[in-house]
Amino acid sequence: MTSRLPHTLRSDARDNRELILDAARAVFAAEGLNVPMREIARRAGVGPATLYRRFPTKETLVTEALAGQMRACRAIVDEGLADPDAWHGFCRVIERICELHAHDRGFTAAFMSAFPKAMDFAADREYALRSMARLARRAMDAGRLRPDFVLDDLVLMIMANGGIRAASPAAAVAASRRFAALAIQAFQASPKASPLPPAARLAPVTLIP
Repeated sequence: MTSRLPHTLRSDARDNRELILDAARAVFAAEGLNVPMREIARRAGVGPATLYRRFPTKETLVTEALAGQMRACRAIVDEGLADPDAWHGFCRVIERICELHAHDRGFTAAFMSAFPKAMDFAADREYALRSMARLARRAMDAGRLRPDFVLDDLVLMIMANGGIRAASPAAAVAASRRFAALAIQAFQASPKASPLPPAARLAPVTLIP
């Protein structure tokens, strides 16, 4: 569950809480979720005891820190569902979801995992996936989405998009846009070659002999 802010919280305690959340959002976005709680406390400029007083577990911190991204994810899917053209709505969701995940490695990791104590987050993830299943069915019924598409294909796409490593955050977003265009072409009922967004400079890959 998300951490609740008591009405009686002192101003310094509120400031510490925001410092912790800001530090957590920055480190989760850049490095993922494996950063130790003590490191988050250090970057926030507070002691570990202060961090654990505000957020007793990492699950509560992750859920609170990434709540905005999850709300954005829900809004993207809801807008796709509201589009009278199901295929257009499906494509826009793919493009925007890929870009959202490209901006935040931690959000991708949290979306793809199930924190046992973060029930609010798990419910939001299930809502997004169920909504995408409805949108996909409409696009399939319209003859635009390939008939053998399954929801796991969307999960696979998110996982692959989360693996993009680029030379800069801007390059990661550019690479994600190109990847989304490739995915959309693969999802079409009758794939056809369309112009792709510009390629991006990716991080070097070390090949193991």
